[in-house]
Amino acid sequence: MSVAFRREGDDEHLEPKFELPIPQGPNLVTERGLALIVSRVAKLEVELAALSDEEAIKKLRRDLRYWLTRQATAQVMPQPTGPAVAFGSIVTFRMGGKERTITLVGDDEADPAAGLLSFTAPLSRALLGAEPDDEIDFAGKSAAIEVLAVNA
Repeated sequence: MSVAFRREGDDEHLEPKFELPIPQGPNLVTERGLALIVSRVAKLEVELAALSDEEAIKKLRRDLRYWLTRQATAQVMPQPTGPAVAFGSIVTFRMGGKERTITLVGDDEADPAAGLLSFTAPLSRALLGAEPDDEIDFAGKSAAIEVLAVNA
């Protein structure tokens, strides 16, 4: 058999391991969001100290680098004031006949199922600056969203 068709080992055909992608733009966080990041870093450091498997250590170190970067770049935003939707606002709105309440938070704190929506999400961007009783165009539809309430 030709040397060109021999394989020395499976390691040479593994997918490369990339760093976890950092979201574009500023790393805005709430006080709660910063606490979650700090907690995540501490948890990963404890887990890393207990590991002996080299592959698991590499994976955990990659995760830790991501969270340390997010911790170092975090910008805690003040509680919103005033009637307009801003970062950290709790917004109640009606869209498609359904009433929903969301809180605008940082990328790492986002959990749409729990009503925590990243400030970079299209819906959040559409709501920013809106006030109660405003009707907002969204997804190509005129007056698709009716803002009902904005709280800090």
